[in-house]
Amino acid sequence: MKNDPFTSIGAVAKRTGTSVSAIRFYADEGIIPSIRNNAGHRVFHRSVIRRVSFILIAQSLGYSLSQITSALDSLPDGRTPTKTDWDRLSRAFSKDIDAKIAQLQNLRDSLSGCIGCGCLSLKKCRLYNPDDQIRKQGAGARYLLGDSFKDLNVSVD
Repeated sequence: MKNDPFTSIGAVAKRTGTSVSAIRFYADEGIIPSIRNNAGHRVFHRSVIRRVSFILIAQSLGYSLSQITSALDSLPDGRTPTKTDWDRLSRAFSKDIDAKIAQLQNLRDSLSGCIGCGCLSLKKCRLYNPDDQIRKQGAGARYLLGDSFKDLNVSVD
């Protein structure tokens, strides 16, 4: 029926371009709501199509299901994101994306130089990271994370 607000799992999968098993997984994990019809089959409100589309978009942006679930849980009554909701969520995503872009630009600009890994085997590392002082800033490739040898108050001669 055209006016039926519910649709089958296959229809949701086809409309969103994902597998039935993925739709089943999202429902089993509580990321999307489903109900059982009189025949015992799982059916979904048509608005779930938008919710699944949101999940797929967020996953393509690199967000984990845990992060996506948290974003969706921030919606009142577990509803599908409205335009206003999407505007709010997209502002938060934009901040994260901007931070990732900055990290990638820093990586690109640092590829031919020191990446701040703490390695003391290269002459350049002794200049930028004498006695591995960058380790005080934390673990990992500190320069790629935005730290600078200037932050260490070290004089480089």
